Amino acid sequence: MISKFLVNKFIKNNSDVEDENVRVSYGYLGGIVGIIINSLLFIIKVVAGLLSGSIAVLADAFNNLSDAASSIITIIGFKLSKAPADKEHPFGHGRIEYISALIVSFMVIIVGFEFIKTSISTILNPKPLKFELIPFILVLVSIGFKLWLSKFNKFMGNRINSTALKAAALDAMGDVFTSSVVVLSLLTPMFTSLPIDGYVGVLVALAILYSGFTLVKDTIGPLIGEAPSPELVKAITEGVLSYDNITGVHDLIIHNYGPGKCMASIHAEIPASINVMKIHEIIDTAERELSKKLNIYLVIHMDPISVETEEIKETRKEIEKIIKYNPLIKSFHDFRIIGEGDHKNLIFDVVVNPNTLNKIMSEDELKAQIISEMKSIHPDYNCIITIDNDFHEV
Repeated sequence: MISKFLVNKFIKNNSDVEDENVRVSYGYLGGIVGIIINSLLFIIKVVAGLLSGSIAVLADAFNNLSDAASSIITIIGFKLSKAPADKEHPFGHGRIEYISALIVSFMVIIVGFEFIKTSISTILNPKPLKFELIPFILVLVSIGFKLWLSKFNKFMGNRINSTALKAAALDAMGDVFTSSVVVLSLLTPMFTSLPIDGYVGVLVALAILYSGFTLVKDTIGPLIGEAPSPELVKAITEGVLSYDNITGVHDLIIHNYGPGKCMASIHAEIPASINVMKIHEIIDTAERELSKKLNIYLVIHMDPISVETEEIKETRKEIEKIIKYNPLIKSFHDFRIIGEGDHKNLIFDVVVNPNTLNKIMSEDELKAQIISEMKSIHPDYNCIITIDNDFHEV
């Protein structure tokens, strides 16, 4: 309820999440709330740590301070990612948001390493602790704040599909766990005189490190070119196939230039006999409508398919039989016959998953296998095969 209230109060037209200005406003709101909450928690936990003399509480306090700095970086990331396209960056600056999330991840890791060192020092030089009610209550209150902040960032991140805000949500939930461990360490003086505060500090630091490495993994993927979501692949494929006279699609490539900034290209198979102006109009319409519907920049390449003759039909069936019984091949396309008389070229592409193929044989070995099987049926036919790598699972 509070999350929706804040969104409605501070973000105009907040339902239009495809609008770049609205999206940036979400990022600003998430960052500002993060700065306020984490700065408040830092003060609360420093006071609690000094009153109790607990290194674990102080470690948690400075973790919150790094979270406040992370929120500042998040705001800067959203600001810079909004910059328009220019000569050096023709597809805009959207990936800066991923970079800001990555910086946040490394800051979390640095805090974790620093407090491992501090906690080990406490283990080697332990100090007695005693239970203090006020620090105990303050840390409990901080857990409630962090739990809400995690839900708030998750709500915001899902609303605009933001890697940075989702990372902040995951980090805040990790802090809920670490603070809970700290609460247990504050209770231990009631039951034992053993100096376990340093050991608890190590556990908190390890949890911080784990959170940091998880964030790195989640944010570095888009930067190095992770596979697109199966839902987007399916939506583009089915969307293009829904238009008249498009009989097949292949060679779908999707590039991510930041949240809401995807460029895709795909080959659409069309009958070679159709009027070129008519199919050009269909392709233009598909590009325009699907780009708007899916919020991407779509380019469709036309692949004319040869007019069906008896020879093409029979030869295609023979190729289909060969491919059907080969588990390495997912499909084939762009089949055509070039030449006259007995010596003809069969030209086609086969689609494979390279992760599977490379474990069993090379591309050249696969081509040789198909050619050998085809030669056994038509010795005079020459096969020209192109291997298409398909990483998309629909």
